[in-house]
Amino acid sequence: MKRTLSFLMACAMTAALMTGCSYSSKESPETGTQVQTEATTTASAPETAQAPAAAETEKQEVSLEAPGASHLRIGSLKGPTSMGLVSLMDKVSKDAAEGDYEFIMVTDASELVAQMVSGSLDIALVPANMASILYQKTNHGINVLDINTLGVLYVVSADDSIKSISDLKGKTVYMTGKGTTPDYVLKHLLSASGLTSDDVTIEYKSEATEVAAVLAQDGSAIGLLPQPFVTAAMAQNDSLKMVLDLTKEWDNIQSEDGGSLVTGVTVCRSQLFEDAASARAIDTFMKEHKESAEYANANVEETAQLVASAGIIEKAPVAAKAIPYCSITYIDGEEMKEKLYGYLSVLYSQDPSSVGGELPDKSFFYLP
Repeated sequence: MKRTLSFLMACAMTAALMTGCSYSSKESPETGTQVQTEATTTASAPETAQAPAAAETEKQEVSLEAPGASHLRIGSLKGPTSMGLVSLMDKVSKDAAEGDYEFIMVTDASELVAQMVSGSLDIALVPANMASILYQKTNHGINVLDINTLGVLYVVSADDSIKSISDLKGKTVYMTGKGTTPDYVLKHLLSASGLTSDDVTIEYKSEATEVAAVLAQDGSAIGLLPQPFVTAAMAQNDSLKMVLDLTKEWDNIQSEDGGSLVTGVTVCRSQLFEDAASARAIDTFMKEHKESAEYANANVEETAQLVASAGIIEKAPVAAKAIPYCSITYIDGEEMKEKLYGYLSVLYSQDPSSVGGELPDKSFFYLP
């Protein structure tokens, strides 16, 4: 068990390389990068990275600690996934929620992994490919409830001539995370556009601040960054623009079964469905999660205040600028299954270990 738990924690730290929406001069747990902005904040960010091959460790069944039939313990990373929950968190603080919830926000994805495995969390909002890794490593002990965040990746430049992925031919793109899901996404889009690694030069930096520094110094430079680091870079250089939204580029080249660019998903421990009261509590949570995500998108200024109060982003005005580009959503059921499975299939084709060594089967998806 120690061996498996250590592996899962290592995977989670790797998986934290691309998940979220926040600003900090410290390393972001969800992107694995650093960013410095005029408004210092305390948060992080959602999407993930490369994981060791599935054969490296035995599978581990998730523990079931009974918390009380309807009391749900929910963990998330400080980033876009938590932004979609802040309205519900606010209701809980005012005793106005329909369900009985206990929330924790962390800055290290390994904490969520360890607590899901031990049973001390019932629900967690995690990077999309980390959900697949957890599914494989917990002997199918989790289910995906919903997609909570779509793509947060953008190509940033002052070059207005870039209108599509094919316009990157012959150019240099600066980004972080070699061998992570953003890297896989870019290479997939390049290939689908008829380009190879010989057509585009990719310069990898260790931190988002390094990419932002290049963009600040060279008006012709091109960077690939997640939100909210995009907003931070644009604040430092007002000539920069979001020239490409990789979620839209992905949708443009995918077939009907090609899924969508997914950042974060919500998972729960499968054993909870064995108890009728717990199962009803999960359905109630899903309803309130949907309402909370919808509130975030419809009430940006109010949500920005809640985001700042929760310590996700320190300054509400900064949060207000970032929220519209953080792709906060709520998608469940068959649509969730199609979008997520298609996305994981693309990652699997690039590197099977990025999704835990094999694609999840249909029991991975909770279809109420």
